[in-house]
Amino acid sequence: QVQLVESGGGSVQAGGSLRLSCAASGRTFSSYAMGWFRQAPGKEREFLAGISRSGGSTNFADSVKGRFTISRDNAKSTVYLQMNSLKPEDTAVYYCARGRGVYIETVPQEYNYWGQGTQVTVSS
Repeated sequence: QVQLVESGGGSVQAGGSLRLSCAASGRTFSSYAMGWFRQAPGKEREFLAGISRSGGSTNFADSVKGRFTISRDNAKSTVYLQMNSLKPEDTAVYYCARGRGVYIETVPQEYNYWGQGTQVTVSS
């Protein structure tokens, strides 16, 4: 069974930065693409960033492109989301997820393991 545990969320003022981490259990971490999503109250879960199993390819939503970066350390079974220039509209619960395969997907249905989420609140 795969477990994903996010950490690093919190409250920050607009313009600030946060780094989220997602630690995975199991021995197959390096075999799958990973992604970050967020969900604000009353809104659908939104794809933010994805990374291939090797880390050589990444994909970002337009809403975060240029502000967020994604990386992974397969030796530590951990994926990271570095968030800079945060805005109040970035306020949401942030989730990491493991893809069903090796390719980066942008829809939640293509991810089969999810973390519990971590709250990010950005104040103006």
